[in-house]
Amino acid sequence: MKTWLVTESDLDRIALGAGILGTGGGGNAYLGKLRARERLRAGQRIEIMLPSDLHDDDHIISVGAIGAPTVGIEKIEQGAEGCRAVRAIEAATGKRATALFTDEIGGANALEPMIAAAQLGLPIVDADGMGRAFPELQMNTFFIYGATSTPGVLADEHGATVVYQNVATARRLEKLVRAGTIAMGCSASFALPPFSGAQIKRHGIRHSVSHAWRLGDAVIGARVAKRDPVGEILHREAGRILFQGKIVDVHRWTNAGFARGTVSFDGLGAFASSRLQIEIQNENLIAQLDGEVVATVPDLICIVDAETARPISTEEIRYGMRVAVIGLPASPLLRSMEALAVIGPRAFGYDFDYQPIGSYVEPQPVEMYRDLAVA
Repeated sequence: MKTWLVTESDLDRIALGAGILGTGGGGNAYLGKLRARERLRAGQRIEIMLPSDLHDDDHIISVGAIGAPTVGIEKIEQGAEGCRAVRAIEAATGKRATALFTDEIGGANALEPMIAAAQLGLPIVDADGMGRAFPELQMNTFFIYGATSTPGVLADEHGATVVYQNVATARRLEKLVRAGTIAMGCSASFALPPFSGAQIKRHGIRHSVSHAWRLGDAVIGARVAKRDPVGEILHREAGRILFQGKIVDVHRWTNAGFARGTVSFDGLGAFASSRLQIEIQNENLIAQLDGEVVATVPDLICIVDAETARPISTEEIRYGMRVAVIGLPASPLLRSMEALAVIGPRAFGYDFDYQPIGSYVEPQPVEMYRDLAVA
């Protein structure tokens, strides 16, 4: 068995890559990085394992933050919410967790399970259920492909822990948990029911922590070498530039536990005289160039600084920012008919079908994995 012991330098790269993969959501990756870094400075370990090393009957629990990013950037976690959520899942199922993982590699939720895992002495699996971030609980590959939806646990910074049992569908669970999250101040921690090692290997998006690291490393390397970091992302991810310009209008509000709104951009350079509009629900959902749809969920619509490729999240968007908007292909697990029924444009209420941006590049594990005995 090989594991990867995460360093502070690794956290810098993972946070940067996860911010890009978050498509505007998933929580503020910078704050997540700071909290994870404190675990390392307290002498705790963040250890990543390969999904291929799981046993089929292992129990893997996903833990992360839930709520509106516009609230989460101000309402900082107490610190033990994730641990309490994991322990409550174990108590409800009578099964101890073998490892933890993230439901979504986007934003701070790439780092939230690392914080709980460091505190509990558990490894993190190099996989997730989205390959990006989505706004609702049912929008992951495990639920899409038939995983049991409960028990689920919601935990807040005041010590409240709510266990959801016998909820028939993941969509129904989303509605119940969203109401609980609103009552907890529109931001809380949540843990999903254990998934087996076999489910992670069959329906998980493999090597997504490695993916975030490699993406962040590519951007940092391009900056140091004075290359175009936006172009580096497009090259690595087989992505496409959707727009370059400045933000000229932001209409954003927090409603029913989500950050919603529209963002408008005026073009610069090759896109002069054009206008782009993006619609958001925590994440960037739809991009329209001069009224024509050019990208939709489940493909990734990422807003980054035009010069540094720093990801710009939903809660950070401001008038006057000069940005590049890029489209990245989603995993094939998100492009099936079953998946599109849950995470395609029509699932969000849009009256048009998904048109893929391009071909997905399968992420590979980083080179830092070492034999456990050596580590």
